[in-house]
Amino acid sequence: MNNFDLRNLDFNNAGAWPVPVKAFFCVLLAALILFLAWYFFVDDQRIQLEQLKGEETQLRQQFEYKAGKAANLEPLKQQLAEMEVMLSQMLRQLPSRTEMPDLIVDISQTALASGIQNELFRPGPEVIKDFYAEKPISLRMLGTFHQFGSFVSGVASLPRVVIMTMHDISLRPQGGDGVAPGTLLLEGTVKTYRYLDEEEVAQGGQP
Repeated sequence: MNNFDLRNLDFNNAGAWPVPVKAFFCVLLAALILFLAWYFFVDDQRIQLEQLKGEETQLRQQFEYKAGKAANLEPLKQQLAEMEVMLSQMLRQLPSRTEMPDLIVDISQTALASGIQNELFRPGPEVIKDFYAEKPISLRMLGTFHQFGSFVSGVASLPRVVIMTMHDISLRPQGGDGVAPGTLLLEGTVKTYRYLDEEEVAQGGQP
């Protein structure tokens, strides 16, 4: 090729080229084909391989997480069963449907026995929840701080467990003619609770 000018090559008659020129262009063409094959196929597959490796890592992490949860499933089921038993036992300590009327009377009598004046003590209709029923009671009571403390203590000592929650309750000094000094007015709504018996639960909470 030393004395051969590439500008004189006839590209329409490549068969007449000198052997060194043919070899050079064959090597160049092979290199070009290899480069294009790598660019269009190998490099694309390499990118896909990297993506698949990332997905494999993510799937492995998900598998390990779910395997850990599966390993703890039985202990969690046992803990849930124990909690359900404890909840059932606690609910059974609440008043039943037949005990609720007497309990309302006991609460009212406990207030009177503590020296509290009941200006209003009106039980409302029950509200059925998933596994218990709540009974709202509208109150308007007059008494001293110590009398209210005695009332709360008396309710706590009733035979059945009595849970009372206060809603919109106000406690403020009450003055005026004929009212002893230190008298407080308690007004608002309290709620007490009972458990649903098996028949009510079977009926979807309907009494």
